[in-house]
Amino acid sequence: MKIPKPIQRGHTWRITVTYDKKRYSVTRDTPKECEQWAALKLLELKTGKTQVENGIKPSFPCHQLCEQYYAEHGSKLRSNYVIRSKLDNLDRILGHLATQSIHDFHPNDIVKWRNKRLLEVQSSTVLREFAMFSAIFSYAQKELFLIESNVWQTVSKPSKGKPRNQRISEDDQQAIFARSKWDNQTAPKYMLHYVGWAFLFALETAMRQGEILSMRRADIREGFIHLPMTKNGESRNVPLSAEAKRLLSLLPPENDVLVPVKVKTFKRTWIRMREEVNLPHINFHDTRHEAITRMVKVRKLPVEVLAKITGHKTIGILINTYYNPDAQDLVEMFNSSES
Repeated sequence: MKIPKPIQRGHTWRITVTYDKKRYSVTRDTPKECEQWAALKLLELKTGKTQVENGIKPSFPCHQLCEQYYAEHGSKLRSNYVIRSKLDNLDRILGHLATQSIHDFHPNDIVKWRNKRLLEVQSSTVLREFAMFSAIFSYAQKELFLIESNVWQTVSKPSKGKPRNQRISEDDQQAIFARSKWDNQTAPKYMLHYVGWAFLFALETAMRQGEILSMRRADIREGFIHLPMTKNGESRNVPLSAEAKRLLSLLPPENDVLVPVKVKTFKRTWIRMREEVNLPHINFHDTRHEAITRMVKVRKLPVEVLAKITGHKTIGILINTYYNPDAQDLVEMFNSSES
């Protein structure tokens, strides 16, 4: 069945589909969202309304539910690019469960998937994927009323595992930055330059990748940068070191978005850079670990001040996950306290 074209109404778009002499319509922000909704709606209508009326549950593949969840809910979340990336690789992540009907999911299926996935990736990754699929099935239960209970909630989650404590040494920093081919003195021009700039800026400020990519010129204030919205749902002010101010001064003045690089492009470029210098184990988020550890070592910041800078609501996570001193750092701090 052909998908009708969306019609623009002011700043929104509306689409209407007809099935069995009945009309169904919806309003969305973009034409693409309208078309996704229409395709899912027609599929839903065609998969056997008669069966439902006779008490038979029609097949509803997991991948179809995932796409409907993203169109209706996931695309509006701040983490939408992460969800989209996972769903784009659904066949690899879920295997045969991606095409299995949500009505045929059993606890044993989840257990087998969890144990297999733990052999493929880190437990923290499995935990995040587990939480995402659980949220999707909760959506099917509480919003679409397709299932009576969430099978994911009947199975034990994977353990968090040990916190990541990867540091970035001076040699690692120089190797990765050199690959950006930026001179650190003139305005960044190419994508590699901007990734190199963001790498150095993250080490100075402990800001997350998403926070750096969302910075606008109006956010720059006297001595700090204001982040209107962060991962924890609140705003934050990040003080700027002399080096951070210098880096900001190098950005082209016409840039409203200070780092004009899309998230996916940034990630691809970063991965290529680190692999080309044989440092595939270093993630961009490790700059946050390194920056926080340096702030304690160099600036001697008390933990309550550090939490305000980094945006951590839970002090335990800040101390146990992001502050990663090595043995020599601890020895130096211990001896300096005696002087």
